[in-house]
Amino acid sequence: MKPIWIVDDDASIRWVLEKALARESLETRSFANAQDALAAFDTDTPQVLVSDIRMPGESGIELLQAVKARHPGLPVIIITAFSDLDSAVASFQGGAFDYLAKPFDIDKAVALIRRALEESLREASVEAAPAETPEILGHAPAMQEVFRAIGRLSQSNVTVLITGESGTGKELVARALHKHSPRAQQPFIALNTAAIPKDLLESELFGHERGAFTGAQAMRRGRFEQAENGTLFLDEIGDMPFDLQTRLLRVLSDGHFYRVGGHQPVKANVRVIAATHQNLEQRVRDGLFREDLYHRLNVIRLRLPSLRERSDDIPILARHFLVQSARQLGVEPKRLSESAMRFLSGLELPGNVRQLENLCNWITVMAPGQTVEVKDLPRDLTQGSPAPSTLQDAALAGIAAAPVVAPGVSAPTSPEGWIALLELQAAGMLSAGQVDVMDTLGRQFESALIKTALKHTHGRKNDAAMRLGIGRNTITRKIGELGIDGARDE
Repeated sequence: MKPIWIVDDDASIRWVLEKALARESLETRSFANAQDALAAFDTDTPQVLVSDIRMPGESGIELLQAVKARHPGLPVIIITAFSDLDSAVASFQGGAFDYLAKPFDIDKAVALIRRALEESLREASVEAAPAETPEILGHAPAMQEVFRAIGRLSQSNVTVLITGESGTGKELVARALHKHSPRAQQPFIALNTAAIPKDLLESELFGHERGAFTGAQAMRRGRFEQAENGTLFLDEIGDMPFDLQTRLLRVLSDGHFYRVGGHQPVKANVRVIAATHQNLEQRVRDGLFREDLYHRLNVIRLRLPSLRERSDDIPILARHFLVQSARQLGVEPKRLSESAMRFLSGLELPGNVRQLENLCNWITVMAPGQTVEVKDLPRDLTQGSPAPSTLQDAALAGIAAAPVVAPGVSAPTSPEGWIALLELQAAGMLSAGQVDVMDTLGRQFESALIKTALKHTHGRKNDAAMRLGIGRNTITRKIGELGIDGARDE
């Protein structure tokens, strides 16, 4: 993480902020004027910039304008006296992350800087393009058609609609289209429209102005702005709410949009690639998807084959995923025997490539020995039931101390089993660029523990709290935060 830069001609303010941030284990770098700070931008950049508004030479507002022109995503906090407040707000409300009014409370100042720091890290995570596009493997004729289509579209900026069943690798194809396009050096931003609550999706796509709604404490760039000059991948486009479809159509039509709460149009130079597993023509007929938006998206359609149509690719995909999951855990890759490989190649695997990948992750953690036989595979596979759909389900089953990790397969009695599953889940989330891993897995862990304790105590909340070693107020608060049902006071 980069340091926090402090720009202030008052040495005492610089000292106070340096010491307060050092106690939080945050690195700082200080400047006595705006000129020195601007010069430092030639060789380095901060994670957050904190600047006074009134200084000899260039002011904090001039510094803000210069920094925003070069680094629009960098959070800038302005320090201002109460007498400067009106002019400061009027001058930097469109650019600064927030302001500190003198005299300020040091704890509140640190909390504000931490908030800006989180925003900066979030921005960095979505803008950092992967160093290498994940491999798209396949020798089957159906996949060769996909590869040829990617090649034909390599120098095009045309909108593409990718269709296919869930788990066929639509995002990998979107990344490949971006990697081989003229926009390859610009950001690739992916958004699953089905995974974002309806009331947050508009802000996620188009950003919002400060004060646009409760909790909007700073201006935030949406995915369209983050993908400027690059590619925006909209997954599960068929699930987009109808009213937002209208806004998306407008962006695709005239290339402009408004942030939530904003009045100035923002120009968007973005290539849109959309994907869905649904039948959009049917959704148009059902009145759930705008026909004009469908035609805007369906300029070039690229259909991905299911794994059933390319079963010859299962061996090379399985070997690849076994090596990949072993690398994440730092262990030797498992090998599938010839009979086990033939068995896998004959399965339907309705979850497609994603299901095969998760199965290989399960094998890496759970299968005994280095060479895996048919008998070592999950029993529900050999008995004809669907395989576990996600590694996360298996991880949560282990964390919650459930009797089985997959149906018919006993969970390990040692703690290393579920810890290994947790490590693998965390590794997958981190490699995908997710920045809220601790919060996400922490909530899942707490939810699993509390649900299990409530089940053990037949819903008695106070008894469950005592068994878990936490307070009554704590379990009540967490039950509310996590949305857990079935709890009672006695």
